[in-house]
Order: sequence, then structure tokens, then C-alpha cells
Amino acid sequence: MSLTHTLETFFVPKLHRVIEFLTSQGITMAGNLIYGFLCVRLLPISEYAKFAVVFGVLGTITVLMDISFSGTLLPLVGERIDDRRLIADYVASLRQLAHWLYLVMAPATILVYPFLVRKQQWSWRVVAAMVAILLIASWCARVSGAYGAVLIVRRDRGSWYRAQMVSSLGTLALLGIVWAAHALSAFSAILINVAGIVYVALSYFFRARRLLGTKGNPSIEKRKAIVHLALPNMPNAIFYALQGPISLFLITLFGHTTAVASVGALSRLGQVFVLFSQMTPLLIEPYFAKLPAQRLKRNYLGVISIEVAFCLLVTGLAHIYPQLFLWVLGHNYSGLRFEVLLMIASSSISYLSGILWVIHCSRRFVYWWNGMAVITLTLAVQAFFIWKVDLSTVRAVLTMNLWTVYVALLINIFTGIYGFTRGPREIVGPAVIATGSDYA
Repeated sequence: MSLTHTLETFFVPKLHRVIEFLTSQGITMAGNLIYGFLCVRLLPISEYAKFAVVFGVLGTITVLMDISFSGTLLPLVGERIDDRRLIADYVASLRQLAHWLYLVMAPATILVYPFLVRKQQWSWRVVAAMVAILLIASWCARVSGAYGAVLIVRRDRGSWYRAQMVSSLGTLALLGIVWAAHALSAFSAILINVAGIVYVALSYFFRARRLLGTKGNPSIEKRKAIVHLALPNMPNAIFYALQGPISLFLITLFGHTTAVASVGALSRLGQVFVLFSQMTPLLIEPYFAKLPAQRLKRNYLGVISIEVAFCLLVTGLAHIYPQLFLWVLGHNYSGLRFEVLLMIASSSISYLSGILWVIHCSRRFVYWWNGMAVITLTLAVQAFFIWKVDLSTVRAVLTMNLWTVYVALLINIFTGIYGFTRGPREIVGPAVIATGSDYA
């Protein structure tokens, strides 16, 4: 089979889904990326540091307030999507669990956040305002997660996409208005973004109420079912909630304001890969899930080769023409030439590792030791850097991040080799299980 025919077989049947994604979620993500880059360029370094820390911490709190609970709604409801009373009861039970988590996370935020930013010389009024914003925004993000899941279960993806798109483009427009009025500051940029979060939460809440048309009642049985289903994913959810912005957390804890802003700004460049990562489940996962075993290895190597070439191209551009990336960030960060390379290299490796993980999951190359190895070695690398390296500089923190994602990539490569050699993980039931020799 020719390469051209293989590419046509892979891409053409999925074009309508790609177009749907780009005209809905793609627009939302692009708006969010532009918003972030404009804040990097328009805000002074000291102001952008505040913006970066608030939203770095908010992302972690949002995940810790959910810990995979919202994701259980769809599998628990299953085919009973027309049973509105059942869905409403599960949502009520989710809401009750969220209340309990909030009672834990709110005091933890009030205590931990001032400690995290203690070296930044921000006044107590500024820190108190940040904590208040975090408590409000994290609650609204929790509402979005629970009630947004109702829209997914009820197959109202149009409303789900629309709320995010309006929020993204609306906040972008508000940012332009505030900037034109010469009123842009860290807190105005933060509050505009929080307004978008509140809008999405309210949109999902009222739409979910209309879709369900009934009030649910929480129960011990449904809470237990939710926790039981989410429990295996909780360690990974907690781990990645803390690992996502680890570079920003460490530089905030050990470094000065300029370094905090620099890491936050460079992290925006890494988010460009998010758009490609979001398309992975749309294109790559279903393709490999249905691929005959005899064609797996050739297509696996072909796709990985293309992704490696893409990552090398982007990283090579960052090495040869770092000014292209620094121009996006603005003149405040023009001296971070080598740091740009470190960030793009780390993001490329992380993206490639994510591609491997998705393919391996689609073929059941999933083993108990894989996740534990990633967590253990990641923590070991970070412990070594915290112990031996001065993490008050941007370069040191980004170097630690590079080694961390490199270790994860090596484990995913080894997982692929193990999967092709030993075969996929067996599943319970009468399914036909392919052996290792089928993937040779």
C-alpha cells in the first residue's frame, strides 16, 4: 500500500470531524491562546507574574476539586441517557461530593497560597484578593465540570461548545476594550478571565436544568458508585494536577518576580501544542483502536516518525530562530533565547509522549507498572533537582522540566516495546485477545 493511499485512508474519513472541531473547540482554544499571549505582551513583568501564578494555581485547585468525579457521569448513566431522574440524582450526588471537597480545598488554599508567594513581596491585600478570586473561580469551574457533563450525556454538544466559544471570544473583546481604555492591569486581566469562567458555569447550569427538568436527590449508593469508579484514576489526577504547573510553582517558591513572569510567559508557548494534543483522540486513537494487528507495527512506526519529525522541526526552529518565538512574547522577554529552546523541547517531548500514551491505550498496552514508573521516576528527578540545584533561576527550573518529560517519554517507549513483544493487556470476558506474535 502506498504512503499516499495510507494517508488518504487515515485523514479523508475524519475531515468532517476535524472541521467540526476546528470550528468549535478550535476557535475557543485559539481565543484563549491569543488572550494569554496578549496578556504576556501588554502587562508589565511584575503584573504578569500575578496573572500567571493565579491561573497556575487555579488549574491545580480545579482538578483537585473534581479528582475524576465528573468523568464518571457518562459511564454510570450508560445507555440510560433518557432517564432524566437518574441523571439528576447522580448530579446531585456529584454536587454533594464537590461541596465536601470544597470544604477541604478552600482552607488549604487560604493557608498554602500565601506561603507559595511569600517571596514575591506582594502586599497582604493583593494576596488576599488573589485568594478570594481563586475561591470564587474554582467553585465556578467545579460547577462547569459537573453540569457540563450533563450536556455531554444528553448529547447537547452544540450548547457545550457554544458557551465556551462565547466566553473565549467575549473575554478577548473585553480585554481589548480595557486595554484601549488604558485600564489594563493584572487584576483587570484576571477578573475578565474569571468573568468568562462564571459565564460558562452559569450557561451549563441553566442549560442542564432545562435538559433534566427535575431536581435530583443525592444518595449514599450513588456517591459510593461515583467514588468507586473514580478511585483508580484519583492518584493520577492528583499527581498531574500538581505536576502540570510544577515549574511555575517552584520558581514562585524559590525565585523572584521576574523569573515567575518569565516561566509563565514561556509556558504560553508550550500551550500551542495543546491544540494538536486535543486532536489526538479525534484522529489517532480511533484509527489505531480499529487497526488490524498485522498492520499495527508499520502504521505505528509511520505515525510516530511523522510526529517525531514535527517535534524536531519545531524544536529546530526554536534553536535556530528563537527570536520568532520571543517576538510573540514581546520585548520584556527578548533575552530568553536558550530558555525558549528548553521550553519548546520540553513541550515537544511531552506532546510526543502523549501521542504514544494514546496509541498504547487504544491497543491496551496498559500495564500496572507503567503509571507507577512515571510517578516514581518523575518525583525522583524533581527531588534530585530540589536537593542539588538552585531552582531560583528560569534556566534551572526549565532544565528540570526537560529531564522530567524525557523520563516519561523513555517509559512510554519501553511500554510500546513491551506491548509489541508481550501483547496487549487481557480483558475480562469472551473477547478475542491478540498475542504478542500478532504484533510482530
